[in-house]
Amino acid sequence: MSRRPRIDLAGWHHVINRGVARSDVFGDKDDYAKFLEIVCKAASSYRAQLHDYALMPNHYHLLIQTELENLSGLMKQINSNYAIYFNKKYQRSGHLWQGRFTSRYVTNEAYLYSLMRYIENNPVHASLSEHPGEYPHTLIGAMRRGAGALPTCARRSLLVEQIGYAGISEWIGVELSDEDYRIIETIARQKSIETPEGKRLPAHRKSLEEHLGGWSDRTERNQHIVAALADGYTQAETAHFLGLTRASISIIVKKLTFNA
Repeated sequence: MSRRPRIDLAGWHHVINRGVARSDVFGDKDDYAKFLEIVCKAASSYRAQLHDYALMPNHYHLLIQTELENLSGLMKQINSNYAIYFNKKYQRSGHLWQGRFTSRYVTNEAYLYSLMRYIENNPVHASLSEHPGEYPHTLIGAMRRGAGALPTCARRSLLVEQIGYAGISEWIGVELSDEDYRIIETIARQKSIETPEGKRLPAHRKSLEEHLGGWSDRTERNQHIVAALADGYTQAETAHFLGLTRASISIIVKKLTFNA
């Protein structure tokens, strides 16, 4: 089966992983706390920020911002360390996760805010709560319990800084609009294809020439670069087409995406 190409660019990532055979990966409240502890320890080591999360019984959603091109290393540390903890606690062996984590690169504010609403609504869709914020294992759920309940790596999250504790009520009862779903589904449709040689390539909506072949100034060029990356092209492919270095592409994206 083909795999989605990794996007390890510095920036914002929506990360998902599930238990093997959709089995539960959290058994009690201590497990949820331990997972967040592991996330924050890894975030500190890898210079990352947790902006939102929903920890469901058999899977998780994380909205993570990385400063470096190291998402794969960050998630490997999180998943492997938690698997060691979980297997030891429950005296089990073998794989805990269904496989590689899934990640999608966030490239614009419309997708970002739709994504946060989607993450916070996960417990509602799973019938674990009636409204966002009532389920304890999301960021809004933690915020409702006060600053002391926040994971250390989420204390400067976008939700905390922009809506604040006084604005939590605005999120209670918020539902996803048709436009939110359209934005999310557009990103979700990005996938991989196989060449006859077995090499994985992204299934792009446009060619690199269409993305990057015409621009009037650097500002427009940089916007086209972000669009090409969102379409699944790698940093190396984009850099080679434009005659730039991978480091230059990373700096451009970091500056352009949410002033990160």
